[in-house]
Amino acid sequence: MFIQTEATPNPATLKFLPGREVLVGEPRDFRSPEAAAASPLATGLFAISGVNGVFLGSDFISVTKDDTNWAHIKPAILGVIMDHFLSGKPVITEGSTAPVDFDEVEEFFEEEDKEMVEVIKELLATRVRPAVAMDGGDIIFKGFKEGTVFLHMQGACSGCPSSTATLKNGIENLLRHFVPGVEGVQQV
Repeated sequence: MFIQTEATPNPATLKFLPGREVLVGEPRDFRSPEAAAASPLATGLFAISGVNGVFLGSDFISVTKDDTNWAHIKPAILGVIMDHFLSGKPVITEGSTAPVDFDEVEEFFEEEDKEMVEVIKELLATRVRPAVAMDGGDIIFKGFKEGTVFLHMQGACSGCPSSTATLKNGIENLLRHFVPGVEGVQQV
């Protein structure tokens, strides 16, 4: 098994591409070993000293580290990923319950904004999420209130130095252009 790696705009996050499907359905973002209990793969990665975030996408794994040098932990990360896929274990354990985190908080918006919210979600799904996934992350719609779209950045995008520029220069401009009534974007 050959696992490729790619740098992301976030120097603390590296994207690992195992050349196979990683996760079916919505991506999962684990920010603690406790949250990772739902995933044998994420649990194995958190066992490596220096790992403080794991994001599972459809065909990639983004790993975020503390101030540890990549040269010290990258071989261990590659080993855990390879061992996991060769073992045949599931990426997410069936019926497992992860601690409730912010990612699972319900969306908020006024009923009269429902049509606008659907357009916003469609633009995020078709134009923003694919681009953000290429950088090893994801973006989740959280809410809309008084002209402001609230979004949650995950994976490589969470804590990335360029995420503010992505939100303000990219996503905000896109939404303001296509959705009258959107005045700004805020990260939550």
